[in-house]
Amino acid sequence: MTNPSNTPIKTFILYWLPIIIYCLAIFIQSSLPASESLPGFWQADKLMHAGAYALLGLLFYRAFHTTKVPKTAITLIVLSALSSTAYGISDEIHQYFVPSRTFSLADMLANTVGSFIGAAVARMLPTRIISKNI
Repeated sequence: MTNPSNTPIKTFILYWLPIIIYCLAIFIQSSLPASESLPGFWQADKLMHAGAYALLGLLFYRAFHTTKVPKTAITLIVLSALSSTAYGISDEIHQYFVPSRTFSLADMLANTVGSFIGAAVARMLPTRIISKNI
């Protein structure tokens, strides 16, 4: 639940600005040359993609919880995961144009799976954590 004392600016700073900053961090990281040394197990990069987008899915869930969107679990999870996935797709397209980076359907799938996992985990957290008002 949102607190009536929250102003639109406070809501933006607490809930939407973290998404913008996190997306900017993803964009900057994706603009750098690809790392030649990844953790030493097979498909570790897919796990890293899923983890990064799980956090983004969680952040979107938290932010959408402050809107007038119906607060049903399925609505918040799907909207959050789709928003996070859309950013993941745009990031893969962006990487197509970055030297030493490539567009990867497997990475896009990992982003999507992570997005849904993050939104679902956010749903399982107590409401007071998701919509904590400072």
